[in-house]
Amino acid sequence: MLIDTHVHLNNDALYEDAEHYIKKANDQGVERLIVIGYDPVMNQRAIDLAEKYANVYASVGMHPTYVKNHKESDIKAFTEQLSHPKVRAIGECGLDYHWDKDNADEQIAIFKKQIELSKKLDMPLSIHMRDATEDTYETLRPYAPLKGVMHCYSGSAQMAEKFMELGLYVSLGGPVTFKNAKKPKEVAKIVPLDKLLVETDAPFLAPHPYRGKQNDSSYLPLIAQAIADLKETDFETIALKTTNNAKTLFNLE
Repeated sequence: MLIDTHVHLNNDALYEDAEHYIKKANDQGVERLIVIGYDPVMNQRAIDLAEKYANVYASVGMHPTYVKNHKESDIKAFTEQLSHPKVRAIGECGLDYHWDKDNADEQIAIFKKQIELSKKLDMPLSIHMRDATEDTYETLRPYAPLKGVMHCYSGSAQMAEKFMELGLYVSLGGPVTFKNAKKPKEVAKIVPLDKLLVETDAPFLAPHPYRGKQNDSSYLPLIAQAIADLKETDFETIALKTTNNAKTLFNLE
């Protein structure tokens, strides 16, 4: 059994055929999926999917690339959605300087609001970080200890250790299978099993040998196996440990 802790089944590429992709995942031993919202439309879609399918859960929040378009009512809306029984996390939130660094201060301000909600409600964060490692760490650090996960972590092994010291899990996705991806492989080797999660981030970042194609949750075993190889252990150990970690972090039955 595996749990895909970060999938965008609400994305247009997957949404209309969600039932097909859920069954496809189930057939490969991926029994539960956490659908991640990131703006008002995708937050609601995540909840709709979680309401429709028993093995699907939702996360709602505001992605840093949406910040420049946000209205104060958006924050109020997803804050109210956090009380939904199948919403189990806040996010995808964080910092992204790859696409836009001009609004860094606003990104940080919105990120802090979501961190504060996490602390107030005792809900985990699903944290996005791209080209913003230092600012992400410095924004999180004053709030430690934290509950959450560095989603599809792309930073260094050294910084992974610092994020884990804040109380966070580290999640790895398709890039850990890429032949030229040194950082994710180094991270996979050093993250303790009790701090490790797996994800697809579908429809993005399909693992080898499907790199460049549309991703879906059925490919999660390829990611787990790659991590098992790097850690010199077996698939079953990775599946068991990451599933138990996901159940603990996201309060899954």
